[in-house]
Amino acid sequence: MKEKKRKFRHEHGGSFSVDYYAYASRMRSWNAGFKVLFSIISLLLCIACNNLFVSLAVIFFMGFLTVAVGGLKLHHYISMLLVPIVFLIFGTIAIAIGFSMHPVGQYHVHFLNLFYIYCSKASLLKAGNLVFKALGAVSALYMMTLTTPLSEIIAVLRKAHVPKLIIELMNMIYRYIFIMIDTHSRMKNSAESRLGYCDFKTSCYSFGQVASNLLVVSLKRGNNYYNALEARCYNGDLQFLEEEKQVKAGQVVMAVIFIIILLLIWFFTK
Repeated sequence: MKEKKRKFRHEHGGSFSVDYYAYASRMRSWNAGFKVLFSIISLLLCIACNNLFVSLAVIFFMGFLTVAVGGLKLHHYISMLLVPIVFLIFGTIAIAIGFSMHPVGQYHVHFLNLFYIYCSKASLLKAGNLVFKALGAVSALYMMTLTTPLSEIIAVLRKAHVPKLIIELMNMIYRYIFIMIDTHSRMKNSAESRLGYCDFKTSCYSFGQVASNLLVVSLKRGNNYYNALEARCYNGDLQFLEEEKQVKAGQVVMAVIFIIILLLIWFFTK
């Protein structure tokens, strides 16, 4: 009788975990140092070239690696990209549009007969270029974080001689964020099971109760985790088991070809 292949299942009350996606990724077997270096080089090229076509190439290729090669579902990837996209859209509105008492610019609207809201092709192109450049940098970091567990990224930073204090703070803050997410998810599920969100008034009350108790409960859980660390002889230095992963020639060739393509795109479109 054939044994059925076990599949990863994710159950955290509806909240996603970056660590879950990293451990479930098919790119987890790749060398962590290679992935970190490749993502950083892609990020720096995306910012330094300041070219719309380079940014688009980084966005699509990093998305291809994360989704097609890494095995992350497309809708999960898009849902995570929507978070920075919303912030970028609101952040670039100030660049794309302006206000004046007189009709100026290529496009303008007389708002309530008080002032003009205007924009131009140059401002729209500048705002669009900024959005795609930021998305290219974000997609490069997503490729790294969604395919590499935090423990491996920390090991790479330690080998790069990043100060120990920064590494420990990064690890603690990262872990505590997910403690708060998990605590909020449990409290929200508990409130929903008691019809705490049955109408608007009750929802507001439940939201206030969850928000007021979230910090206190999270601090208690964080203290319990710290006690558990001390019970296991924690001395201020977190050590993780490191797995040796070889860098394959095909991966290096792929990275070199992609970087050359980015440089060629920049050269012919600048």
